[in-house]
Amino acid sequence: MVKGANVELTALSEDVGSVMVSLGWSSPTGEGDADVSVLLLAPDGKVRSDTDFYFYNNPVAADGCVQLLGKTPTADGNEDRITFDLTAIPADVEQIIVAASRYNGARFGDLDDVRVTLADGSGEGLLRFSIEDAGPVGALLFGELYRRAGDWKFRALGQGYESGLAGLAQDYGVDIDDDAGEVEEAEAAAEAEPDVAAEPAAVEAVPLAETGTETEAVEASVPTPASVPTPVPAPLPVPEQAVAEPVVKEPVEPVVKAVPRPRTAKKKVTLPKVAKKSLAENDSWRAARLFPVSALKSDRDRETRATSVLLSVMAQVPEFGRRLTAEFGAPAGRMETFTEVSLPNGDSPRRPDGVIRVERAGKLWTALVETKTNGNSLKPDQVQAYADIAARRGYEAVITLSNDVELDGSPLVDVKTDGRRKHKVALRHLSWADVAHQAQMLIRHEGVGNAAHAWLLQELLHYLQHDNSGCHGFQNMGPAWVPVRNGIDDETLCQGDKRAVEVAENWERLVRQVCLRLGGELGQKVLPVQRAKRGTDPRVRREALADQLCLAGRLDSELRIEGTPGILALSADLRTGKLRTSIEIAAPDQGYPLTWAKRLVRQLSDAPADLHVETLLVGQTGGPRGTLERLRPEPGDLLPRNNAEIAGFRLSLFRSMGSSRGNAESGFIRSVDEAVDRFHDHVVMRLDRSQASARR
Repeated sequence: MVKGANVELTALSEDVGSVMVSLGWSSPTGEGDADVSVLLLAPDGKVRSDTDFYFYNNPVAADGCVQLLGKTPTADGNEDRITFDLTAIPADVEQIIVAASRYNGARFGDLDDVRVTLADGSGEGLLRFSIEDAGPVGALLFGELYRRAGDWKFRALGQGYESGLAGLAQDYGVDIDDDAGEVEEAEAAAEAEPDVAAEPAAVEAVPLAETGTETEAVEASVPTPASVPTPVPAPLPVPEQAVAEPVVKEPVEPVVKAVPRPRTAKKKVTLPKVAKKSLAENDSWRAARLFPVSALKSDRDRETRATSVLLSVMAQVPEFGRRLTAEFGAPAGRMETFTEVSLPNGDSPRRPDGVIRVERAGKLWTALVETKTNGNSLKPDQVQAYADIAARRGYEAVITLSNDVELDGSPLVDVKTDGRRKHKVALRHLSWADVAHQAQMLIRHEGVGNAAHAWLLQELLHYLQHDNSGCHGFQNMGPAWVPVRNGIDDETLCQGDKRAVEVAENWERLVRQVCLRLGGELGQKVLPVQRAKRGTDPRVRREALADQLCLAGRLDSELRIEGTPGILALSADLRTGKLRTSIEIAAPDQGYPLTWAKRLVRQLSDAPADLHVETLLVGQTGGPRGTLERLRPEPGDLLPRNNAEIAGFRLSLFRSMGSSRGNAESGFIRSVDEAVDRFHDHVVMRLDRSQASARR
């Protein structure tokens, strides 16, 4: 589409009751990011209330008509995805604005390939709008969905706001009294905010309500940041002229009311950070579990139990079930799940591992579920049969679950579709690592509706993480791992070798799983960085990584962790058998080089003594370097002797990598997990997060 163009959705697909809108962009440095937001507008072009403004602190509508799904890795970087159940949009909403905003002074003009795409309920892409002239704006309107004659249409906007999210929200009638609407000015506001008790302007006087014989009083409350419990101070004094004269027999003390905070979320339940002291007499006593794993003896038992456990929790915990199915085009509604369902298929009925059904306004959305555990792979003929059955019966999706990780451009199972059928079936894949990640995010960071739901998710997570469940995520580098390592050692591995491509693909799967695991533990976005040119086919990118493996014997990747001062680089050198984790931080804008060096060493006081610290020089290579143990008494050794300009510092840790292809004690996958955890916990967490990453 081009800027200003519009199109009717029903002209593009018959399955537009639920649609997914994806906002994407890429950055030359790999560091660009933005937050998406959605506004529901009444016929007057304004929000009906502040609850019609959806953003990172208010991601899901109460009726499920809007849900912000967060970021998903793609071939060219990442996409922020939003699902809309258009059949559930309130009748008095005429327009839906889809926007995004940057923070800390960043502008959309610094990003590449700024775009918005829209897919129907089956996942098929319907349209794409690329914004070529975003310019120096802090917020950007990507597009809008609007009603015309009872149908929904999409218009490509591409309109920017120099005033950022605050200006955009105010134009559409949102009260941005709290920190959610002051993204770009949060730090300045925090420093300049005066004491609440000393600022009567922040509180409005409430005239006393006349009831004939007595006056109603409203309790006072003072707004505080969302992360801090709201205190209830004593009533503040109100000027006499600000209070209306009450008609009562006796004077009543005037009461004031604070300006209400918009978009106050319901209290959520998360797990306590510190576990309660056990009542067990000794460590041999084991807590009773809802989902035991001791009786699992075969792969079939594991698949049956894992499917039943997962689907039952999805049906009982709405936040969890909705999160797993929304991206597949499921509406928000009453969910029921089933196992071992028999479906007619000629002379031999088929039995998928599970079925998910969601009812919304009398309509049913149905997905068949096929599950694999341990190292078992999905069977193409089996998945094809389920896709055919779903198409014949009018079902919407087939969902596959296994320990494998699907890559962009490389589906785990190729399913042929009958072009003559009007009904489309979406084929979607989830890894068990995805499921565990979503459970972690809810019960440890974002919260669920009540304590019972939190307990159910905790039991599910315990089951998935048990060694006997078979739901461990990606745990095998594949049969090509050992031959490729041997080929690198004896220098017989040649470019174009398909085994090297297989190892490169499995490396990408491993990195994505590391991001899911670390993000679930931290409660922050952790995403792989793809520094590929715009439009590069993901398979071409993997072939280039395989060629690098053949020539240099090395696998490289980068992870962006929200809130950290740089990109975490991960490198596996198969020639030396070493894993390297590193991060680059920029030199401060002010001060003296010796002060920078001393401050850095002081920040790393608890970091490992074998941490390597290297000074990065502008336009030069080979700056001063040394281990932290040697630099602690002499931080000045980091300064260049020729007074060259310092660009920043690189911090690196090395460790031996596992040789086997699996996740055993000596396995490569376990060594990667441990290397990333050690570097993040003992180095990255010690750094000043206000620093930007260094650029070479």
